[in-house]
Amino acid sequence: MTDRLLRDEQVDLPVLSRKTVYKGRVWDVRQEVVDYAGVPLTRDYVAHTGAVAVLVLNDADEILAIQQYRHPVRLREWEIPAGLLDLDGESALECAKRELAEEVDLVAGRWDLLAEYATSPGGSDEIIRIFLARDARPTGVEHLREGEEIDMVQRWVPLADALDSVLAGTVNNSIFTIAVLSAYASKNRGWESLRDASSPWPAQQWRDSRAQVSPES
Repeated sequence: MTDRLLRDEQVDLPVLSRKTVYKGRVWDVRQEVVDYAGVPLTRDYVAHTGAVAVLVLNDADEILAIQQYRHPVRLREWEIPAGLLDLDGESALECAKRELAEEVDLVAGRWDLLAEYATSPGGSDEIIRIFLARDARPTGVEHLREGEEIDMVQRWVPLADALDSVLAGTVNNSIFTIAVLSAYASKNRGWESLRDASSPWPAQQWRDSRAQVSPES
């Protein structure tokens, strides 16, 4: 039977040269020249660590939304807990559990893989894995928060209301949008689309391995 699913195709182009044109506090801007059909093609992009996010769902079909300031867009965005994959050797699931505890002081009893996506493939290699966390309870430890997290707001929101907010365009965060749409669709299908939270992450692994192939020149 023919596979009815669309599948992205990974392409391993020869990297002719690579250099860091800007080194930032969190991520860098990298320039690569690749051989594309025999023609050198130069592209600059944000070299990102990758990230995880957690959609927490309770028994009342409410999700935990957080609101915090995001300077580049000058918005106090509604989001879900999320964080960078910036610790060596830490898996995506381990990172998600750590971020859930650090951002909202929760631990979850059930974890599933909800979605994963490239945030801006034309200008960044950032890939995000979104988990669905259920059976959440307080950790009993309150983490110290700094920066934009000092006045972060937490609110339990019905999943249906979160969906209406996405469709009405009153929220802008891409992780929030994809997580809510994915959760609503998956719930309506009896959660059959959920995947093992510890399943391999081929896109991230391939991206990380390619970043080490060619030395900077």
